[in-house]
Amino acid sequence: MMIAGIGCRRGTSAEVVMAVLEEALAAAGKAGDRPAKLATGTLKADEVGLLDAAKRLGLDLAILSDAEMEAVSDRTLTVSPHSVGHAGVSSFCEAAALAAGGASAKLLGPRHVSQGVTCALAVVEDHVEDAA
Repeated sequence: MMIAGIGCRRGTSAEVVMAVLEEALAAAGKAGDRPAKLATGTLKADEVGLLDAAKRLGLDLAILSDAEMEAVSDRTLTVSPHSVGHAGVSSFCEAAALAAGGASAKLLGPRHVSQGVTCALAVVEDHVEDAA
């Protein structure tokens, strides 16, 4: 399962969010793939462009609490002074992707930044137990 953590400037359109998601997927070698869900923090929970992008893509938007994002901040690949100052975590989108994926989530690489949007991709390997 792949999760896209998203952060954006206020007023960013759904079209821009979706375009940057496509850029991030391509940069990670996942062009044409689709995340299972989008994730963001409470700071962006009411961001219309982000909400609309999730709806248009038919994806759930996980809203992570500050505490959930802080708990995974040490697992991010990027340290952004802007993110630390505004959200209290090293990388807002990377922390959102990791927190939404749980303990086994791993980032595919550092965040992708374009057009006022940050996007990080995390994967969670599905474990299927033997039915013995």
